[in-house]
Amino acid sequence: MNTPTPEPEVTGPTGPGAAQPKRASVPARVPCGWVLLAAIGLIALNMRGPFVAVAPVVGAMQRDLGFTPVELGYLTGIPVLCFALVAPLASLAGRRLGAEVAITLTLLGVFLGVIVRSAGSGALVIAGTVILGVAITVGNITVPLIIRRDFAPARQGTAMGIYTAALNIGSFVTSIVTAPLAELLGWRLALASCGVFALAAAVAWVLAFGRRAFIPEAVPGSDPARPAGKTASRWITVGLTAGFAGQAFSYYGVTAWLPTLLADELGMAPSAAGAGSSLFQILAIAGGLGVPFAARFASTTTVGLTLGLLWLAVPVGLLLAPELWWLWCSFGGIAQGGGITLIFIAIIQLARDQASAGRMSAVVQGTGYCFGAVAPTLLGYVHGVSGSWTGPLLMILGSVAVFILGTALSVRHVPKR
Repeated sequence: MNTPTPEPEVTGPTGPGAAQPKRASVPARVPCGWVLLAAIGLIALNMRGPFVAVAPVVGAMQRDLGFTPVELGYLTGIPVLCFALVAPLASLAGRRLGAEVAITLTLLGVFLGVIVRSAGSGALVIAGTVILGVAITVGNITVPLIIRRDFAPARQGTAMGIYTAALNIGSFVTSIVTAPLAELLGWRLALASCGVFALAAAVAWVLAFGRRAFIPEAVPGSDPARPAGKTASRWITVGLTAGFAGQAFSYYGVTAWLPTLLADELGMAPSAAGAGSSLFQILAIAGGLGVPFAARFASTTTVGLTLGLLWLAVPVGLLLAPELWWLWCSFGGIAQGGGITLIFIAIIQLARDQASAGRMSAVVQGTGYCFGAVAPTLLGYVHGVSGSWTGPLLMILGSVAVFILGTALSVRHVPKR
């Protein structure tokens, strides 16, 4: 029988007082809530930063490696394709090995990936990028399961908000420091410096779980922590998948083309246009942290519709009043950070048990990231054919509408905590 942790915001994997088979070789304990939360935050710093780091040094990489523009596009496209294509295998790995070992492999994979990517030829750069994509896909699937299992339901939203906020903190910090580091040390060492975050997260993870971080233990088919109940319906999964697809298409489309759009429409210098992208990324922190707080006072449906309206401000505002770009980028940043948080909260609170949560997460993320992966290319093609940004912005308007419809129909089933 597990001894419940004294931390009120954390529960054991099987809940207080629930009996389970003992393992002599593995200490059956739940880590201190603050230690686990710190570990999750450090893990999140690794989930986006290694990809964002490429953009500030892409010119130097092209000069040294002779990459074509298409090959340079692979460096940002491959990870998103991995998020889509490897999600089912990542879910299987999490179920067979257990969440602790899956996260350990994620951090080892991130460290190996950044080292290989910085080691030599263009082939190694591509190989390291693939390793990163596969490793981070495992983390994308597994971290929400850790939050679902080890935090009390009333605290899961807060933990998920901190996780998604840390995703964007990692992206922002990496984008800021990579260029100065490249000037001092060269682009290879600048990219390799991302491995520091992986090492820090690995230390925190081992402190949190000890030997359990290295000993595989399959996830049981049912979760005794929760009473038997109605499994989330297929239609809820379909709705969450549609919502995540709309979120991913909008996010990756805006991220890829916002600076170019601002430069074309308003004649902004590259540095000024980049400020719009920075606002869009950094204010996601407010969205990630704000959603769990707002959900305490309003229904999840209201929260979802509010995020949808903020998302709509991006394409509508840029079409009708592009001179107010700073306002639309701010609204969009809050919306994109809050949107992914809300969908993850819905997954972990609507799934019946750990195994079904992993499968639902794999379906939602795998399908959704497929749409995110094609967004930059598709929007760029439409812009190139039409010579205008109206068509791409209308496509983003459509994807935001899908986000609103999918999430509104699904998150209304999430219980208020």
